[in-house]
Amino acid sequence: MTSSHTDCHFCLQSLRGRKYALREENAYCVPCYDSLYANPCEECKQPIECNSKDLAYKGRHWHEGCFRCAKCSRSLVEKPFAAKDEVLLCTECYSDEYSSRCFHCQKTIMPGSRKMEFKGSCWHESCFVCQYCRQPLGTKPLITKDNENYCVPCFEKQFAHHCYACKKVITSGGVTYHDQPWHKECFVCAGCKTQLSGQRFISKDEYPYCVDCFSRFYAKKCAACKKPITALGGAKYVSFEERQWHGECFKCAKCSVSLVGQEFLTGQDDIFCHDCGSA
Repeated sequence: MTSSHTDCHFCLQSLRGRKYALREENAYCVPCYDSLYANPCEECKQPIECNSKDLAYKGRHWHEGCFRCAKCSRSLVEKPFAAKDEVLLCTECYSDEYSSRCFHCQKTIMPGSRKMEFKGSCWHESCFVCQYCRQPLGTKPLITKDNENYCVPCFEKQFAHHCYACKKVITSGGVTYHDQPWHKECFVCAGCKTQLSGQRFISKDEYPYCVDCFSRFYAKKCAACKKPITALGGAKYVSFEERQWHGECFKCAKCSVSLVGQEFLTGQDDIFCHDCGSA
């Protein structure tokens, strides 16, 4: 440029008819300005002269022709780029080197795009969907089965067990009885409605009963002690002519010797060992 400035502020040579540069209202000839103020190029280390375009990024400077991807050497002028350890890369090279790959489509998740992370893996936002309804999961509650993700309604529809009693979904825990799932709170005695989960019970006509109710409604009574014979836990009992006895109650009415596995005689409602019955 030319102007009314007459002399270079540094070398004092005349600027008449010559190009010069201004800095803080002082005029410099081009050689003086370049030697005093030109920034060194990060790439070629040569000064960026005042008649060249100076591209700056985070306090560093490049010639226009030197502002390139460090890997593929394509120009980054007016193009998106990323920096890694002070090295400039185009978005494609940065993605190849450092970006995550989508767990679903295995394609690179480009810088700047939204990334979903779950259980140590990454997805494109558009790939992170329910396996059944294909709707985006985003930050909604989800359930994983066989490495596939489902929204809660779809998982319940496809896989969740429904309680045999109330027909509602069993979300956790539960009890299996006759190959049918039950909520713990729904698995109750058919007689008194007491919860049976973790308790001993007896099955009758496909319905569960607590020991007390089963004994009261169905168990046969011991001919000796008149208490119910439940056979719970594998207890032994003896049956003879439509009468039943607990194993420990099946004994001689006179001498009280056990008659289990022994010969015995009957007399009216009592039973006797062979010696007592013969006498």
